[in-house]
Amino acid sequence: MNLILERTDSVPWFTNMQSVFCALGFSASDYDWFVSDIETNYYGDDFSSEDQWVVGEALERLITQNEVQFIWGVFSAFKKGTRFPVGNSPNVQDYAGYWSGVEVAPQLKEALFEIAAWDSSATILIGLPADAEEHFKVAYPDAKSLASSAR
Repeated sequence: MNLILERTDSVPWFTNMQSVFCALGFSASDYDWFVSDIETNYYGDDFSSEDQWVVGEALERLITQNEVQFIWGVFSAFKKGTRFPVGNSPNVQDYAGYWSGVEVAPQLKEALFEIAAWDSSATILIGLPADAEEHFKVAYPDAKSLASSAR
């Protein structure tokens, strides 16, 4: 099941990726990431809003050493060391699949799962492993099925 966390007081802000990873029961450094369609409040030299591959350890450092809010963005998880040219980067603002009312897969078919920041007001989780999904629902009981949130 794909999940969405929105309209809750249980998070300080959407999307605090450090809190998201903690709730999922793993670290950003467990995977490598293709990040795309990023808008954030962070303006450091070690991360840009360009679509890019990010080593898990670098993402982990970014989110643990800075108070970063991802306003928009897609984080596609991959087995460490994965790299390939990405023709059509995943996007969050224009992707109607989230609101289709059916279960969708990560936008990059090779991705293990996908985490999306939606306009500072929701965290969307696509294709999570079952244990991570359960861990997240325990941490955030307000999380619900994305398919039931069709707009």
